[in-house]
Amino acid sequence: MKIPKSTLEQWQVLQAIVDCGGYAQAAEALHRSQSSVSYMVAKLQEQLGVELLEIDGRRARLTKNGAALLGRARELLGDAFQLEQLAGSLAEGWEPQVSVAVDSLFPVELLVQVLRNFEPWAQHTRVNLEETVLSGSEDALLHQRVDIAIVSRIPPGFLGDALMDIEFVAVAHPCHPLHALGRELELDDLERNLHIVVRDSGTLNPRDHGWLSANRRWTVTSPHTRLEMICNGIGFGWLAEHKIRKQLEQGLLKPLPLRVGQRRKLSLSLVVANPELAGPATCRLANLIRQVVRDGVQPRPLCE
Repeated sequence: MKIPKSTLEQWQVLQAIVDCGGYAQAAEALHRSQSSVSYMVAKLQEQLGVELLEIDGRRARLTKNGAALLGRARELLGDAFQLEQLAGSLAEGWEPQVSVAVDSLFPVELLVQVLRNFEPWAQHTRVNLEETVLSGSEDALLHQRVDIAIVSRIPPGFLGDALMDIEFVAVAHPCHPLHALGRELELDDLERNLHIVVRDSGTLNPRDHGWLSANRRWTVTSPHTRLEMICNGIGFGWLAEHKIRKQLEQGLLKPLPLRVGQRRKLSLSLVVANPELAGPATCRLANLIRQVVRDGVQPRPLCE
């Protein structure tokens, strides 16, 4: 049922009387005259045929029927307010949805901070987050699936901003046979052992970054699965150092003593798919990514 605007205003006045404790206080809060407030409530009661308020001393209190009706009216007023917010956001050009592809190497604590900071600005904007491996974010850009991408390589036809460097270290469980050799390791040593890698989630230009040419290679689709396998003594691999700090401290992983190539570096970049056409939501989110990477995670309690 469509409710006339005047009726919503009348319920808003009734709510203000109850919340503020009286007609005069409500009139002041709503920037109306007290006679106007009194008239609107009286008219509402007449339309409904139900007494909504009773005077108790100097305070206006809801009747039993008034309490039941106002409870429902509060939900309607909240919905109306959200609708007005949505209309305002759309009028300002805020997109109803922002799609983002994020390389799995991007620190999850930074990603959470970005989204947490973005949420208050985007009450009416949906976020579609795609987590990728290797060239997956490039595919998302080339297929025009996303507005923003965090990539390990900027594809042709796009411009991006450098975000951060990711350090990789070759590791295995401390009881792995490679550690038992008790000496510096060579490429031949690695090729005789099982190498655990993650499959590229992209399909256009798939990469095998960091893979060895050895036949002893197992491929998984989840970085988390690879980490669990290596922590449990199944094979070795080059893992992002920021992802395995806890496992290194706990002794579940130990860097391999490679003579050459123990550490590698990969850079992540931020790409806005169409900078000239990007709307306010896309620009806000992109700026928050840059800011959070620059400033790091700022601890903030959930209950403030």
